[in-house]
Parts: sequence; C-alpha cells; structure tokens
Amino acid sequence: MYDIGNLAALMDKHTHVDGVHPTAIPRVVLIRVSRPTTPLHVLHAPAVCIVAQGEKQVMLADRIYRYDRSRYLTVSVDLPLVGQIVTATAEEPYLCLRIDLDPVLLSEILIAAGQTESEEATTASSGLFLNDATRDLIETAIRLLRLLDSPRDIAMLSPLIERELLYRLLMGPQGGQLRQIAHGESRLRQVNAAIGWIRRNFDKPLRIEDMAEQARMSASSFHQHFKDVTAMSPLQYQKQLRLQEARRLILGQALDAATAAHTVGYESPSQFSREYARLFGAPPLRDIARLKASPDYLLQA
Repeated sequence: MYDIGNLAALMDKHTHVDGVHPTAIPRVVLIRVSRPTTPLHVLHAPAVCIVAQGEKQVMLADRIYRYDRSRYLTVSVDLPLVGQIVTATAEEPYLCLRIDLDPVLLSEILIAAGQTESEEATTASSGLFLNDATRDLIETAIRLLRLLDSPRDIAMLSPLIERELLYRLLMGPQGGQLRQIAHGESRLRQVNAAIGWIRRNFDKPLRIEDMAEQARMSASSFHQHFKDVTAMSPLQYQKQLRLQEARRLILGQALDAATAAHTVGYESPSQFSREYARLFGAPPLRDIARLKASPDYLLQA
C-alpha cells in the first residue's frame, strides 16, 4: 500500500525495544510492540495515530474501533479507552506513529487556509473516529520521520512538515470532524471545555448543571452532546477517571486500595471495590498483582 513499507522501516530503525518512544520532533511519538497485548486502560489525549505495521483495536464504552495500516485513528478529546494490540510478532512488530494534536496550531492552519467557518460546528461528533490512510498522508509522514536521520534540520523543517500533514487531515474528505477541534465555538470544543473541568475536579461531587455551565449549554443539551462525543454520560466519564487514577496510584505509588479510593473521591470502600472490579475485571489487589506479572506492565505503567 503506497510507501507504507518505507514508513515501517523508519519506525523500526528508530525503535529498538518495545515501548512508547518520544522523539526529537515535538509532538511526535513512536510506539513499538512485538506481541499481542492484553486490554490496556488509558486516558488517551487528542492525537492522530498512523499504523505502519500490525493491527490494534480500541474500545470506547461499548464501541470497538479496529485499525491497521489502511486506516488511521483520530482522538479529538481526552477519552478513557481500552486498547489492545491484536496483530504483532517479533519479526513484524506493531509500529505506530502518534502525532499529538495542538488545537492552536490547527486553528492557525484553518485561518491560513481561509476556513474560518465550520458547517459541522453546531453538531457534536464522536471524539474518536477512523479514516482511510491516503498516499499524500503516508508520504508526508515519511518525510517527517526522515528528519530523525538529520537532527540539525528538525527545528527548521519539522514545523513545516507537521503543518502540511495536519492540513491534509483537515482538508480531507472527513476532515470536518477534525476541524471541530480548531473552531472555538464548535460543540466539540464546548464539550472539551467541560471535559477539562471534570479532569480538574474528578475527585469531587459533580453536578450536571455545573458541567453544563462550563460548556455554555443547557443541562439537557450538554448531556446529549457529551454522550455524542464520549459515548458515555458525564458521570460515567468521571467514574472512569476516578478508577483509572486510583489504579495508577496503587500501581505507581504503592498506595493501598482504601487510601487510593479516598484520594479519588470515593466515600465507600466497598463501592470502590465493586466498581473497580467491574471496570478492570478483578478487585484492586488481584488486578495489580496480575498486572505486575504481565509483560504489558511497562506499557501500562
């Protein structure tokens, strides 16, 4: 498919071990995994993910998105996802290029392109979507990664190539969903403002009216648009944030389950244990022990 093999070769050259590898190019990360993984819970920031080899699926609430080198993934707001690499071997590892999205840069590109109005702004679309990988997109990604072989050129040329890549995404056949990130008055940006507020206050009791005020919507309109974007209600989103943060505290800071539960806002340890087991498949102690024994531990930590 086009020059996807060249893209895979560049990723392979600059990643020698499994893991998530930041690069010298701002906002560009390479991911390499040489085996299928167990489901991994993450809070995924806005980004475009282009797979050059292997296959992955992510789950948002009850929706499953599967993608490989023929399709790229876009995440437009912070979303609690369950990701799983389903095709990867030591000989042909899963290789992915992740480009973190900067809304300010997207806005600048739209203004420069004369795209100051958005027909999509009044309707909130899903915060996660798949699109076909095109020749132009792959060739631009290859030129971006080739800069890793000439570090002195990165500061001057990477901003130009990044802008070209984002321009192609924005102007593509389904660029309307991505353009919502850039338009300050779009429904998606309004929902994203509320998401930021929830993230800052997830450990406190939240009222739908307060969240709606952050999004500058009525409570009923906010609830519907939020669900359109995230595939879950605001309170379900808050619960996912609480449980993922509690898991991180137990795993990374060795907190006991009761302390972690209290830290993220739970008043009832038994309720915390039930909801934790429902999300992660086992109570906290058993889940953490299982995770530490898994080869996916470093990918999750």
